[in-house]
Amino acid sequence: MKFIHTSDWHIGRQFHNVSLLDDQRFVLDQLVDIIRHQHIDALIIAGDIYDRSIPPANAVELLDDVLKIICLDLSVPVIMIPGNHDSAQRLGFGSQQLKQAGLHILADLSKVAEPVVIKNKDKNETCNFYGIAYNDPEHVRNQFDVSIADYQQAHVFLVNLIKLNKNQQQANIIISHCFVDGAEESESERPLSIGGTDRISADLFKEFDYAALGHLHGPQYKGEKYIRYSGSLLKYSFSEQHHNKGVTLVELENNKLKGISHLPLTPLRNMRVIEGALEEILQQGRVDPDAEDYLLVRLTDTHAILDAMGKLRDVYPNVLHLEKPGLMASAENYQIDREKIKRSELEMFHDFFNQVTGHELSDLQADALKQTVSKLHHSQVSK
Repeated sequence: MKFIHTSDWHIGRQFHNVSLLDDQRFVLDQLVDIIRHQHIDALIIAGDIYDRSIPPANAVELLDDVLKIICLDLSVPVIMIPGNHDSAQRLGFGSQQLKQAGLHILADLSKVAEPVVIKNKDKNETCNFYGIAYNDPEHVRNQFDVSIADYQQAHVFLVNLIKLNKNQQQANIIISHCFVDGAEESESERPLSIGGTDRISADLFKEFDYAALGHLHGPQYKGEKYIRYSGSLLKYSFSEQHHNKGVTLVELENNKLKGISHLPLTPLRNMRVIEGALEEILQQGRVDPDAEDYLLVRLTDTHAILDAMGKLRDVYPNVLHLEKPGLMASAENYQIDREKIKRSELEMFHDFFNQVTGHELSDLQADALKQTVSKLHHSQVSK
């Protein structure tokens, strides 16, 4: 049995007001190729399929295209659960009919103990997939009329329901969209709650053959190697610049875990942070083969620069954010000099002209400037 574990597609996401739909389509095409060439038996999507509860039409169209190829053209079943960015009700619409086509949307908590049973292509192995849609304590409390105080208690209750129905003679996979305590988070994830009450223990999943987790965007495991986050398909914040994005290939043999592999995906545009002086960055950009990447630029220059963003975008068209720590540090350390406060308009314009053009004023320009400033002073006195 071979299946792909993935999560946090966030289809329809925008980053600094730039649509990432083309970037998402690019990596999803790679995922389809992996499924086709690896002879995968099932695809697991552990939540946050869309980036918001009411996704834009082009995001819905992209998901529809991808699922049609996987479920119908390749005859590979897909099992997905809603994440905290999704609307469980909207995502689960038509789920009873869609499962006939191999698309299993596990959005109903009342059916959490009912597995999706998948046989491999050779029909000699069976695997049970249990999905826990994203939920909060209040949801579980109201759904089952039980006393639930936090996320940990909610997950304990739901996992125990599943354990009562597990088939010990077959492999059992649990899918959950949650925050396992101690795992590494990223800036692009929306907090589930305030104050850390959203954390749950990895020990909850130890009695399963594999735990396919979603919510955290960095590929990682916690507690045991089979309690795993596949991570998001793309980098969704500059804090993720060093993440190795991809999907997780899970292999079972004789109902036992055989192997776990990370399969990397190549983005259409990478997300990077570049730091240095403006002129150095401009020189680098003119020969950079990856100049189309999404960039955060940190300028180390300690003086003000006119239209720095415009100059950067001449060589790096997708600079999305600009920081000036050099200028800020200079401002913090700059001691105001009384003599500099007394500098005349002429002296200040000389400095400004030099900074913008890189040249000193000529004698003719300096004379013209003096006359202009003198006229301005005279007109102010006359008034």
